[in-house]
Amino acid sequence: MTNPSGFRDRSKDGLLTLVGEVPELVKNLVIAEVNSAKQWVAKVSKDAGIGAVWFIVALFFLFWAVPAFAAFVIVGLSSWWPWWVSTLVVFALLLVLVAVFAFLGIMRMKKLTAIEDPVTAAKTNIAMVKEIADEL
Repeated sequence: MTNPSGFRDRSKDGLLTLVGEVPELVKNLVIAEVNSAKQWVAKVSKDAGIGAVWFIVALFFLFWAVPAFAAFVIVGLSSWWPWWVSTLVVFALLLVLVAVFAFLGIMRMKKLTAIEDPVTAAKTNIAMVKEIADEL
């Protein structure tokens, strides 16, 4: 007999009947959780993919905006200096920016390689535990 919420009334079931249904209930719960996790991963993956496409579109427009801004700066500086000096100054400024950002990237990569990876750390910990166990 079911109640209005669609679930069976178990108030009259015996203890052994209820305990006997626990494995099936646990199996159903695990299956439902795995399916829920699959749906969550699919939704998050789709949203992340769409977000990545929007970032790529933004980078495309930025790619064309940087030379347009550089041309604007060259034209603006050419009102005070000859065009070739203005172009040389903007080029030198861009080279300095490239060098600064490359240096920052190299420093970050050196910091990254200094971090011990988890596998090596786990091996070290296991070796220390074995060494302590051998001493005892």
